[in-house]
Amino acid sequence: MTRYDVKRELKRYYAPKNTGWELVDVPPQRFIAVDGHGDPNTSPGYARAVEALYSVAYTIKFTSKATLDRDFVVGPLEGLWWSDRPEVFVARAKDEWHWRLLISQPDWITDDLIEEAKAAALVKKGLPAIAGVRPEVLAEGTSAQVLHIGSYDDEGPVLAELHNEYLAANGLRLVGHHHEIYIGDPRRTEPARLKTVLRQPVRPAA
Repeated sequence: MTRYDVKRELKRYYAPKNTGWELVDVPPQRFIAVDGHGDPNTSPGYARAVEALYSVAYTIKFTSKATLDRDFVVGPLEGLWWSDRPEVFVARAKDEWHWRLLISQPDWITDDLIEEAKAAALVKKGLPAIAGVRPEVLAEGTSAQVLHIGSYDDEGPVLAELHNEYLAANGLRLVGHHHEIYIGDPRRTEPARLKTVLRQPVRPAA
């Protein structure tokens, strides 16, 4: 059985090489998602959301393999981030952040299968945050994207370059939410070597 791996199938979007901002055309994708608010480093709700999302993701994987004979690698954690004041991202004012955590799903994973997996994960894990997990389709289209290497807290200058230089130089404006894809495990990787795909949907300023 060949396992689907989103990092391999959509390599341009999950393993970019460019460390300067470049435009990409991102295809629509299906995810499971859960929403929250506040500093991800200190918010108990963030940790509970991550645990719930992974519990459902792995239950979906095992259900798909057992009932559909189709296996896949659970994708990396992703996050959409936004605020009423976009400048808080450059300032890293995390208490003002809203977030939507995501894990990509293969096209054959239906909403019904997700609900079935949620019910099974809730019985097994007993995590109340599982109730907030839901299907999500994301269609970002044209986006500015870069590979950031280093601590999550060092993203400020990279985002400042996007907001203060790249957009104006290329006649672009922001649309949608700031998107991050976390490559690797921060529990096992020193901060200076962490890899994060930073993505921002954009459209022509005119």
